[in-house]
Amino acid sequence: MEDDTALRETSKHGADWYRTLVEEVDDLATVVDTDGTITYVSPALTRILGYDPDEVVGHEGFEFVHPEDRERNADALETVLSNPSESETVEVRFRHADGSWRWIEATMRNRLGDDIIDGILLSSRDVTERKEYELEARELAEEYEALLNSVEDAIFLINVEENGDSVRFEFERLSPSYERQTGITTEEVQGQTPRTVFGEKQGAELEANYHRCVNAGEPISYQEELRVGEGARFWQTKLAPVISEGEITRLVGVTRNVTERVERERQLRRQNERLEEFASVISHDLRNPLNVAQGRATLLAEQAESSHLDPLLQALDRMEAIVEDTLTLARQGDTICETESISLTDLVGKCWATVDTDDATIEIIDEMTFQGDPNRLRHVFENLFRNAVEHGGSDVTVRVGCHDERGIYVEDNGPGIPVEKRDEVFEPGHSSAQGGTGFGLTIVKRIVEAHGWELSVTDGTDGGAQFEFEMAQQGEFV
Repeated sequence: MEDDTALRETSKHGADWYRTLVEEVDDLATVVDTDGTITYVSPALTRILGYDPDEVVGHEGFEFVHPEDRERNADALETVLSNPSESETVEVRFRHADGSWRWIEATMRNRLGDDIIDGILLSSRDVTERKEYELEARELAEEYEALLNSVEDAIFLINVEENGDSVRFEFERLSPSYERQTGITTEEVQGQTPRTVFGEKQGAELEANYHRCVNAGEPISYQEELRVGEGARFWQTKLAPVISEGEITRLVGVTRNVTERVERERQLRRQNERLEEFASVISHDLRNPLNVAQGRATLLAEQAESSHLDPLLQALDRMEAIVEDTLTLARQGDTICETESISLTDLVGKCWATVDTDDATIEIIDEMTFQGDPNRLRHVFENLFRNAVEHGGSDVTVRVGCHDERGIYVEDNGPGIPVEKRDEVFEPGHSSAQGGTGFGLTIVKRIVEAHGWELSVTDGTDGGAQFEFEMAQQGEFV
């Protein structure tokens, strides 16, 4: 009798232990029959899906499964029914009591004929957060693939392996654009170091920049020289570290072939150097004897009378004007690198005050501020004002204002410029005014284009000439 009592106590204790285990664990225990009808579900159902167990017992589980997942769920059930010794795991969306869908991972086991269960046992857990993370990761991966495959700039990925004080860099992947521009493929370089791929010298230079990025722990930008073919030599590169759990595990590089730009800049630099040499010759070797000639001619005019002296002095003055304009032309065509905010009213006022305008009138129609080089732009407005007076007469009216909200215009009420002559007026040496050097409007064009603007000439409001500067960026109009 005592043995029977002890046995019953032990059985009761075991049953209570298993009941507590089933009721308290986060996993959901469910039993369904061969038709998929739910015959038992553990209390964890309430915590996971918001139902009371009595609400689902007696219902087919398919009723709660998302329509798109029902076939997959039925296939898993069929598998365990056909193969009693095997289990099957399936992920499906299950409707929550609030109407939302939760991802449930269920492992099915065939327990038909079991004295206690006699059905299909499902051990399930909520994996919604994991599935959402996987979905987000998959979307990011798809975006990453789309970016990698479509961007024109060349992209490369470098694995970073730290071993004590040393760091090893290995190529992981190259974008299709990188492969097209360099002729190097991912298969050829994957797992290899820069020194192996590009040789000791070039590889060491690449690794020096990779080390610099790792040490900085932030993106860096630089221009590098890397010969990978006849048409690719100079590259503008941006390199960024990928940090995982506090450690840099990868470098992402975006690089652009700038060989043509670099070679063009070098060519322009050489041309500018030659122009500077030319300007120096004019400035010193020509101007000095010219000044001597002007001085002697002036003294001669004071000491003697001759019909040749006035033409001589005029010719010397014209030579001086040509020298000045030639120097300006040689030195004002460089690309503008540094700009500042300029008030149109202030600039026009200063330029007008330095030009011999006689009885001419200036009208500033609009006020605006814009970015430019004020010193070089003074040559533009001074030459345009001088040109207006030379062609329009001493009483000409000059107007300055905003052009189409994207630029500036300077116009006069003089005779204007015929349509067939409008391209010629910007050519060096062209002048329709007596005594003009022919370089004034050429200087205007060079300086305007050096700012990245466009210059054109058309009819003025009152029939004169209107010069228009179209800026790359819109100014601020007042």
